[in-house]
Amino acid sequence: MKSSQRDDWLRAIDEELLAHKENNTWTSVERSGQRTLTTKWVFNIKRDENNQGKRFKARLCARGFSQIKDIDYQEIFSPTTRYDSIRIILSIAARYDLEIQQFDVKTAFLNGNLDEDIFIEIPEGSYVT
Repeated sequence: MKSSQRDDWLRAIDEELLAHKENNTWTSVERSGQRTLTTKWVFNIKRDENNQGKRFKARLCARGFSQIKDIDYQEIFSPTTRYDSIRIILSIAARYDLEIQQFDVKTAFLNGNLDEDIFIEIPEGSYVT
């Protein structure tokens, strides 16, 4: 936060926290001895396709590597697409001269539902309501 771009990074953090709030990702609770995961901010600068405009992006990432199977979680699931599926779709589109559009849902990961209660600590210096 000693960067000359401090204000840009703070806006990115605010945007990320607002997305969590709008998606009801968590509920603030008082610590009462439960296991918690630490978190950290991951920062990135996104540029447009012409490498012109800049967008400052901040993501709050849980340090899930400290979780213990059967205590913090029961199974692992990552919704990804197999390359075979993508190749088939591209082949069908090419065969029938179809157009394909790709898009990214900025906060898709915030819409997942967990079966377990996970407690996280917000990084020092972060303000969450």
